[in-house]
Amino acid sequence: MTSTTNPSIPETFARLKQQSRIALLPFIPAGYPNLDTTLAAIHALQSNGASIIEIGFPFSDPIADGPVIQEAFTVALANKLKVADIFKSIASTRPTLKAPLVAMVSYSLVFRYGLEKFAAEAHAAGFSGMIIPDLPPPEAQAVAAKIRAANLDTILLVAPTTSPERRKEIAALSTGFIYYLSVSGITGERTSLPPDLEQNLRALKSQTPTPLCVGFGIHQPNQIQQLAKLADGAIVGTAYVRRMKQHLGESPEKIAIVLGAYTRELLGN
Repeated sequence: MTSTTNPSIPETFARLKQQSRIALLPFIPAGYPNLDTTLAAIHALQSNGASIIEIGFPFSDPIADGPVIQEAFTVALANKLKVADIFKSIASTRPTLKAPLVAMVSYSLVFRYGLEKFAAEAHAAGFSGMIIPDLPPPEAQAVAAKIRAANLDTILLVAPTTSPERRKEIAALSTGFIYYLSVSGITGERTSLPPDLEQNLRALKSQTPTPLCVGFGIHQPNQIQQLAKLADGAIVGTAYVRRMKQHLGESPEKIAIVLGAYTRELLGN
């Protein structure tokens, strides 16, 4: 189920498929180094070709984030960033949202906040979906239903080690897209795509029509080009956060310019 007011994830993928284009999904940590930078980054990313933008909700004990993203979360939390602050900030820019926003958030954080409250406020702020990386089936069934009831799409993760039976369960619960981990382990830039990636993606595509987006290690234009033949979307996280770190101390506008330029580079524009 998707919102009638927020940008639609399924419609985004349908449009890109008609154009024979792969979706680019940048990841940025909310509140790093401040929320003004988050908002400036959103505008720069969508105006330079990002299809869907993942907003990471800082968490003190991330499941699979590498050191670059962990450090960014630590900075945001040290600034006393709260979930309500993120929602308020995103809501302030909601009228300008063109690319769907997806909340990447640990279920522990959602549980403490209250699932129904979190989902309702996320939708009201302008989010179109939620990625919950630490919520496997069958526990995910009831949670996903409540997320969809709030007019948000659900996105769950599939790893190379996920069994075929579990993949079917995850595919049935994912309404926005399926987040496929190119490798098992933690996030971070890698020089090449895994040799078994094509085989794994083709097998997963045979099980579901839901769009497949690949993350973990993606950071080069040639990797995006390779993925365009195999997947519906490419997720880039650590490389964006690293560029933000390199320009800490500069204005939100200058950081946003750097992220916009990198987006064009990844897309070959």
